[in-house]
Amino acid sequence: MTQEDALDYGLFLIDKLLRTQGSSLADDKFNGEFPPFRTDWETRLARDANHFIAEQLEYDAGEMVAQAADMKACMNDEQRIAFNTLIQHINEGGAFWLQGPGGTGKTFVYKAVCAELRAQQKIVLCVASSGIAALLLPGGRTAHSTFKIPIPILDTSVCNVPKNGLLADMLRKAALII
Repeated sequence: MTQEDALDYGLFLIDKLLRTQGSSLADDKFNGEFPPFRTDWETRLARDANHFIAEQLEYDAGEMVAQAADMKACMNDEQRIAFNTLIQHINEGGAFWLQGPGGTGKTFVYKAVCAELRAQQKIVLCVASSGIAALLLPGGRTAHSTFKIPIPILDTSVCNVPKNGLLADMLRKAALII
């Protein structure tokens, strides 16, 4: 943590204490002496409290912006249409299915969508049924690992994801699960 971050966090803590008393550093009585916080500390603290979320938000946003731009520049017309449609559906909420013959660039589009959303600091979970398939996507994991699917699967098997747990919280906050 830099000295500026420490100062910013200290002001956040003072402001938080003032808010419990019905005041704030933004109040007129401080004459605008305190600048707005440089960091959204509420979000950062919540994220850091959940290691699943923290891991998903470790991607360098600048690097993701550059990667997404490079990939979009390389898309053919069909891939660009699929990409734009996927981003639109993700922003509006809903499910989608990307289908096409082998070699049409579905994985390329998925990677571009991942980079685009991660550049916006959104959680993207890349999940596949096998370890080999999971390796094709950035940050990919097997479904068994991601959703705590037991091995072997029996008639009585259930996933061990408590609804109030950290993993469930991350799953709810995910912008996209591939």
